Amino acid sequence: MAQTPQTHPSPHEAFLPPTSQRLTATGLISGLGLFSATSLVIGSMIGSGIYIVEADMARTLGSPALLVLAWTITAVITMIGALSYGELAAMMPHAGGQYVYLREAFGPLWGFLYGWTFFTVIQTGTIAAVAVAFGKFLGILYPSISASHWIWHMAHVPTLHIGSIEVGNMEIGLNTANLVAIGVIALLATVNCFGVALGAMVQNVFTSAKAISLAALILITFTVGINREAIHANFGAGFFHGAGWSTLHPLALSQGSTLWVNVLIALGVTQVGSLFSSDSWNNITFTASEVRNPQRTLPLSLALGVGFVLICYILATLGYMMVLPLTGDPHGATITARGIQFAAEDRVGTAVLEQIFHSTGAFLMAGAILISTFGCVNGLSLAGARVYLAMSRDRLFFPAVGRLHPRFRTPATGLLVQAAWATVLCLSGSYAQLLDYIIFAVLMFNMMTILGIFVLRIKRPKAERPYRAWGYPVLPAIYILLATAICLVLLLYKPQFTWPGLALVLMGVPLYYLSRFLCRKI
Repeated sequence: MAQTPQTHPSPHEAFLPPTSQRLTATGLISGLGLFSATSLVIGSMIGSGIYIVEADMARTLGSPALLVLAWTITAVITMIGALSYGELAAMMPHAGGQYVYLREAFGPLWGFLYGWTFFTVIQTGTIAAVAVAFGKFLGILYPSISASHWIWHMAHVPTLHIGSIEVGNMEIGLNTANLVAIGVIALLATVNCFGVALGAMVQNVFTSAKAISLAALILITFTVGINREAIHANFGAGFFHGAGWSTLHPLALSQGSTLWVNVLIALGVTQVGSLFSSDSWNNITFTASEVRNPQRTLPLSLALGVGFVLICYILATLGYMMVLPLTGDPHGATITARGIQFAAEDRVGTAVLEQIFHSTGAFLMAGAILISTFGCVNGLSLAGARVYLAMSRDRLFFPAVGRLHPRFRTPATGLLVQAAWATVLCLSGSYAQLLDYIIFAVLMFNMMTILGIFVLRIKRPKAERPYRAWGYPVLPAIYILLATAICLVLLLYKPQFTWPGLALVLMGVPLYYLSRFLCRKI
């Protein structure tokens, strides 16, 4: 059984006077209550995905019923995951969250592989992508901010074909859009260096604003935005159109080719979009050491936050179909004619508001996404640095990352290292491809973590479990089965999304042994 490394406060931590901020044994400040914890769950989940991914999903599925079913499958998988993680979070309320769970269930190698992938792509790539989305949507308000407005264009990387996998086709350099993104990343990394309370306050404000914005969008689509033509097309006789078992669905492959697949394969493939839009709900577990009454707060915040977001996502999907028909013509002259499938640049949320408010709609949606993405970057930044802290204290990451700021008790070095790598990804233009590659890896690690509940029930039957996974063993088993099925579908039909991610994870194996060797020399 993997031994949990003992962490001890440094000499200056040991003599700190008691304060109302409640220092934990690791030197972190226990400053997150239920509202802040739930806010972190919601804020990390809601970025720009819900306003964009519907178009690609609709093109593959071509059926209102199947689109709703796809989001329902995502909701079931994600909610089971959240309810199951609650047991591990309450059992081991330590900084690092999922990294700690995998380490304790399967050994330090698996914890390291998760942490390696988390740092190189999962967290930093998501931070870069969401921050660049902030810059691009700011460009709607200020046209001088654009990915095509170069300050320093360094290079163009042409497309390379490796079997069925496409890599490259990237522009490397600094443009006004990623300059704004880098500024946001740097600002929020700095803010979070000044204490978990300040970071939580920023998170609470922006999560509240983005939740209100999303709720307002949903309300508008169900009231003033109702389009009888769209309702008839989507919820009338056409609701189940294309949802039959014998119906084939187009699956876009690399190099512009198309494969026609059955309904089960189509549903599995479209989970890439909906699961990614619903991801990062586990970020609160990374900050477990800073949560007050974690045995109660962590499971409850996971259930409340994930439940709220998933209900909003399903309602938003229904709301979009109240305003626009699902199917459309890519060359349509109007927003309605293009439908959800061919909304301009896949910006379904923008198309919906433009249909309702005309030209003003684009500005309204830009404002909502700016709030959403800013809060999302803050939540991801705050939570991610805690994983590197745990890895460092296990002597598997840079030693400096394991030290806390002497005054604010935050992993300041980890925050800055994370921001620096996210900045490199912004400049490289590779974050979008990297995120495509790790969807499979994220699902695989989540599945292993759920499997860890079974493993730890056997390895540590007498361990204190303030909260036990709801529906155990049936619901966790259902999660594992559904996640396995989706992984197999992606391996077979979306190799460009799976094999690169798997290769990235496996690259961590030699790095793990190299880290252990180097640590012996320090």
